Amino acid sequence: MEYSTKAVHGQVDDTGKGAVTYPVYLSSTFLQEDVNQFADFVYSRSANPTRASLEQQVADLEGTSYALATATGMAATALAFELLNSGDRILLSDNVYGGTWQFVNELFEGRNLSYELVSDFNHYDFSQLDPSVKAIFLETPTNPLLHVTDLKDAIGRAKAQGLLVIVDNTFMTSYLQRPLEFGADIVVYSATKYYAGHSDILAGLVVTNREDLYSELKRAHKLLGAVLSPFDAFLLSRGIKTLALRLDKHQENAQLIAEYLARQEGVQVYYTGLSDHPGHRIQERQAGGHGGVLSFLLNEEVYDLERFVKSLKLFGFAVSLGGVESLICRPASMTHESYSKDLQERIGIYENLFRLAVGIEAVKDLIDDLENAFHQARK
Repeated sequence: MEYSTKAVHGQVDDTGKGAVTYPVYLSSTFLQEDVNQFADFVYSRSANPTRASLEQQVADLEGTSYALATATGMAATALAFELLNSGDRILLSDNVYGGTWQFVNELFEGRNLSYELVSDFNHYDFSQLDPSVKAIFLETPTNPLLHVTDLKDAIGRAKAQGLLVIVDNTFMTSYLQRPLEFGADIVVYSATKYYAGHSDILAGLVVTNREDLYSELKRAHKLLGAVLSPFDAFLLSRGIKTLALRLDKHQENAQLIAEYLARQEGVQVYYTGLSDHPGHRIQERQAGGHGGVLSFLLNEEVYDLERFVKSLKLFGFAVSLGGVESLICRPASMTHESYSKDLQERIGIYENLFRLAVGIEAVKDLIDDLENAFHQARK
């Protein structure tokens, strides 16, 4: 069965009423019939029917059996980090979501955990690891510079050293890329983004194909309590039903906009869909597309940065991505402001770097909006 069909028909009404959408169970607690044996649903922090249905829907799309829905994307990442033990060290992409970096930078030390930033997992030598290294955490493509990691190669070499592999697949979703099929142990998502798709809820997902890890994660999920509410689970499931349709349009628009930007004077574009992107061939091989996010450097000798942003009418100046609307942000001061200036400079997150989350509007209107902004901002 094709992905889009599974997404639409992935839930079945369990009430016998014949509803075509799964019911929202808003109850915090559930009646039990036996003093010794309890039903599947006892208290909504532990499990809720609407959330459980969503989790099965997500697992089916990922090609596995185990998924957990969390209150936010960062809750999903934090849940995955619960698998680490005191004294453990993790390898982390240096070009990673700002919230993930802030978590390890500010909270790891107090938990007696440590991390090492890796600029390129494609050429990292896993054979010379310190014994304290127990896991790797990577994004591909990365946020915001769109670096690509060869999943089959990097995960294979990491697993050969016995490392736990966690992949943040937010930019791609399971529609375009499935890291579990390349050997990853855990995949996390900010489902706030493409899965929900309408910028109206916060949500996260943790997916695995290992029953042992699922048992540990589910226990921590219950104890920590950062679970997705029933109504947000309903909204997330509704968003998933149009995910394939929306992502096709997101990346169709992104490709055309990237090609347009690449033709402009004083603009350097980062988008894996461009044939001259260093990771283009790897992306073509391991994913079903290039997604709807791109970044670009704007030459300050040619353009006034503030005037460029203020001249945009359709690209909203805001963080986040994956909604139907187009957004623009400046990572150095918005999504990755927690990075030190020295680290930003070393990675390449400069003040004149902008990230576009391309929406599903008519692409001509989006390009016209950019064209006007370039004209207004030119010095």
